[in-house]
Amino acid sequence: MTDIGGPARETQWLDEAQQRSWRALVLGSTLLMDRLDDDLRRRHDISLAEYEILVRLSENGGRLRMAQLADALAHSRSRVTHTIKRMERTQLVERMNSAEDGRGVVARLTDRGRLLLENSAATHVNGVRDHLVDLVGDDDFAALGRVMNAVTDHLIAAHPEMEMRQPATDDA
Repeated sequence: MTDIGGPARETQWLDEAQQRSWRALVLGSTLLMDRLDDDLRRRHDISLAEYEILVRLSENGGRLRMAQLADALAHSRSRVTHTIKRMERTQLVERMNSAEDGRGVVARLTDRGRLLLENSAATHVNGVRDHLVDLVGDDDFAALGRVMNAVTDHLIAAHPEMEMRQPATDDA
């Protein structure tokens, strides 16, 4: 079999402790995201992906170019376009041509979307606290943040044009 990713290198297998930690990360991340998504769907009829779109728009003055929104979410442009279309049908967002150059498309948060964000934020933040933050000590949570920032920095280093990093806020 040919290695598509480049020249072959010798594999350094994970030791038992590393394998346990890796599997804990994979399973814990999946379960956490599924739970946060389920809570938002049950209580507010919105997915976690839709909630994140509302958050990103709110943090950026209520509007953001579609390409920037996709970068901020680390989602494909087609996935974001599909989600935005669904959100337009429920009048949470609207799309319009960019006033800056007329070529780009901008997603804008509607009053209905802002109200849903305000009503669902406590559910999301309480879920993040209940199922992650309050389960570990401050030092462990800070270490998790440092680890994931290192991963993020490594993975986006090849794409400096992407605007994934957002200014730190007090909200989750």
